[in-house]
This record gives sequence, C-alpha cells and structure tokens, in this order.
Amino acid sequence: MVKEEKKKKAKAPKAKEAKEEKPAAVEAAEKTAPEAPAKDAPKPQKAKRRKAARKPQSKTMVARGKRKESVARATISEGKGVIRINSQNLDSLNNPYIREIIREPMRYIGPEANGVDISVNVNGGGAMGQAQAARTAIANALVMYFEGLNLKQKFSDIDRSLIIEDTRRVEPKKYRGPKARARFQKSYR
Repeated sequence: MVKEEKKKKAKAPKAKEAKEEKPAAVEAAEKTAPEAPAKDAPKPQKAKRRKAARKPQSKTMVARGKRKESVARATISEGKGVIRINSQNLDSLNNPYIREIIREPMRYIGPEANGVDISVNVNGGGAMGQAQAARTAIANALVMYFEGLNLKQKFSDIDRSLIIEDTRRVEPKKYRGPKARARFQKSYR
C-alpha cells in the first residue's frame, strides 16, 4: 500500500508540470474564453411567449348529401353569404340551371341566408347528380345551423328531396343482355 501512495505522489507533480508547459498562445485563449456555467448554477430563464388571443369559435356545421354516385359535404359558418363549390364561387359555374338548383335552399330562408358562408365539396357522378347532392347537403346544413326556424318541416313541405337523400341506385347489368333488363336481339327469325 505504501508503494501505491508513493506512485500517486510521484504522478501528481508531473501533471502540474504538464500544465505549466503550455504555450503562451493557449494560455491567452483560455483567459479570454468565457467560462462555462457551473452545473449547479441556475439556468437563465427564457422570456415566456404569450399565446395569441384566440378568436371566439363561430358556429360551424357539416352536413352530407347524396344523389346517384355523387357525394357532397357542405360546411356552413358565419360569413357574408358566399357559396363555394369545390373552392370555386357558385357564380363561376356556366350552367344557370345548375346554379339555381344549388341555390334553391337559400331562397326559402330569407335574410338570414346573407349571414352565412357555405363551402361544398362534391365528388363522383355527373353534373346534375353533383348539383342535386350539393342542394341536399346545403339544405341539411341550414337545418342544423338555424335550429330555431323549424326549417326541416318547411323544406319537407316544399320539396321532400331537399332534406332526404335519394336512395335509388342503378340496377346492375346481367348476363345475356346489354343492360339490366334488356336482352340481346335474335337475328335468325
């Protein structure tokens, strides 16, 4: 054990001598370098971020409408009376008949219709199927948004298809014919 202590004492002075032998440039760099904070020292506090004041949530409703192969989802919220179909303004549609089909539920409400924005996403089917699906989706969204106006009864009295989706679907084709019911003609008699 005595030998081990002597070895430790012998090594210690050599370490001090090694520190003293550093070049002058290294010592100058060490003096100018900032000292690292101690591990136990308290960390400087970061400035707390203030959360931005949130807007009061406006009432928003989402409703669905279907017709043939078309599916429409209408989102209704407070606004200025703008109607958008697949992110395009309703007035940009070329066919005036389709525009009137889509706008029909808004005519039965009155001045309250100018206080809401409606955005409809439609996919599948053809142009008329999409228009009728959008019409049903808008009517259902309006019923949910304006609960106190008893619109469901009003719409069903005017036209039942405003509220209720059309459940009819195309009958599948069968063998031995070009369509579901028609049969191929015979040409040998």
